[in-house]
Amino acid sequence: MNLYMFKTLKNDIPASIVVFFVALPLCLGIALASGAPLFSGVIAGIIGGIVVGSLSGSKIGVSGPAAGLAAIVLAAISTLGSYENFLVAVVLGGIIQLVFGFLKAGVIGYYFPSSVIKGMLTGIGIIIILKQIPHFFGYDKTFTLFNESGDGTFVSQILGVFEDIQMGSTVIGIIALLILLLWDKVLSKKGKIFSIIQGPLVAVVVGIIFFVATQSNETLSISKSFLVSVPVPDGFDSFIAQFSFPNFSAILESDVWVVAFTIALVASLETLLCVEATDKLDPHKNVTPTNRELIAQGTGNIISGLIGGLPITQVIVRSSANIQSGGRSKMSAVIHGFLLLISVILIPNLLNMIPLSVLAAVLLIVGFKLAKPSLFKKMYESGWKQFVPFMATVLPMVITGDLLKGIGMGLFVGIVVILIKSYQNSHFLHIEDKSNGKHKIKMTLAEEVTFFNKGAILKELHSLPRDTYLELDVRETRYLDNDIIEILDDFTFKAKERHIDIKLISERGIVENPESFIEFFRLRPKTVEI
Repeated sequence: MNLYMFKTLKNDIPASIVVFFVALPLCLGIALASGAPLFSGVIAGIIGGIVVGSLSGSKIGVSGPAAGLAAIVLAAISTLGSYENFLVAVVLGGIIQLVFGFLKAGVIGYYFPSSVIKGMLTGIGIIIILKQIPHFFGYDKTFTLFNESGDGTFVSQILGVFEDIQMGSTVIGIIALLILLLWDKVLSKKGKIFSIIQGPLVAVVVGIIFFVATQSNETLSISKSFLVSVPVPDGFDSFIAQFSFPNFSAILESDVWVVAFTIALVASLETLLCVEATDKLDPHKNVTPTNRELIAQGTGNIISGLIGGLPITQVIVRSSANIQSGGRSKMSAVIHGFLLLISVILIPNLLNMIPLSVLAAVLLIVGFKLAKPSLFKKMYESGWKQFVPFMATVLPMVITGDLLKGIGMGLFVGIVVILIKSYQNSHFLHIEDKSNGKHKIKMTLAEEVTFFNKGAILKELHSLPRDTYLELDVRETRYLDNDIIEILDDFTFKAKERHIDIKLISERGIVENPESFIEFFRLRPKTVEI
């Protein structure tokens, strides 16, 4: 911890409180979705904040249990037979992440296009909004765009929410949303006190007061199923009993190692993509050292697995909430971890008075900021090369709810776009009028020409009319794939048959009608790679 972190505490403490209120229900909800003990999600949140936050080089990233791993965890616990066996895989996964970090594998995250990263952020924002709508209205079911549960279409599920509104949850949800909007748009600009005391904290306090005040009101009272649910220990022994420990006798089982590698790969990829996305959101444009991040995540997963926690990654929801709340250094992540620890020890009963609709209102604001309609317009105006991979990432994520499927599809489409542009940009043609009975055509090859460009160059060469004078300029070409050299060499025979004269212009001079392109490029200076 350096002195700079303590100088920014006035920003980090309010931000950490917001992140705490965002993280708490997510920790519990992800544990529930993973089929793991509820307390395991809280453990992962605490370790992600205190341990990973301390070791990480990210100033504004926040780590904890990730929704993207929930399906993997659920299947793994079933496959391995017990949660204790699964914890062994978490520890091993952390060790593998340490190896990734020491091998400097963190650069992988830099190879994802910006359009895919923006699509990931937007997709997460939309998913957050969709997931929070039921909680906002006190609806006790979740819904998806396409489901196999027989609950009907997406539209019918939305309508079902409005047919079964829980009045108390809805009223306090609307009040909380108005407080957040008022704080964000008006009060935060009116005085320093409104920057120190954040809107989400006020909304939560008002939510608790509302719950207590309306308990005896049949219309506005909120049932326990629509409140935060934190385990309440009876004493120190029952608190310690909530921790689980790995069964290391299962370490030799092949399934454990398969799960460990799966956790390491998926958690590392999610972390690296989140780092890339978080750095883009950061108004101060800090750059996170990715290899150090993998080492921090690996250490966190080892400790989390040893004491019964879920796998940890850096997570965009908490990170974006941290950024939007003014977090400036890693202290906000660390403090949020301590707040989670203190809260589950000292005030679990108070936390269990927070209406879920209030937390849903906080997350609705976070989701909207990630998926603003103006972003769709901006990406569309950027051209199809940006918009198509962007939408190819957003749509699968929203439809399936799977982060990795969206990223995979976006990356695939992004690669296809690159190949199309590479096909188009391998050369430049300049056609002049007939001179001495021959067409004069100049073809200038790009700086790098690979086998991806074969089709475009073949098409141009085959379309040359008879009696053509071709100037082939390779002076700017620094890499010429052997496949392209072979195409040019083959063309020399066809050129003679079609009375096409070739003038090869290179940094070594000019050659008229070269006999062999293969021999010519084999003798090129070492500055040009072949």
